[in-house]
Amino acid sequence: MRFLSILIFCAMALSPFSAQAQYSSTKKAQYLATIKAVANYKINDEEEFRNVEKLRQDARFNEKLQSMLNKLQNSKTKNSDNKRILKILEDAGKEIYDILK
Repeated sequence: MRFLSILIFCAMALSPFSAQAQYSSTKKAQYLATIKAVANYKINDEEEFRNVEKLRQDARFNEKLQSMLNKLQNSKTKNSDNKRILKILEDAGKEIYDILK
């Protein structure tokens, strides 16, 4: 019985940290989702749509873009470039999120 009470106490003590980490992850996901939604929306903007379509047809650009994307990783152990890119996206997403909310 004493072991159970110690276990419950430890779980209660750790739960705020878990909730805080989960909240942080949720916020980061919101920022990434925001930047993706806004980018998709702006790509379909009247002024940008034609330019984006031209790029989609440009084989050289697509090869270069694919080469750049091949350097990215979605694994848990990301390299420093991936971490920097993710941080930039999260920061930009937060800024856009704050402007639009």
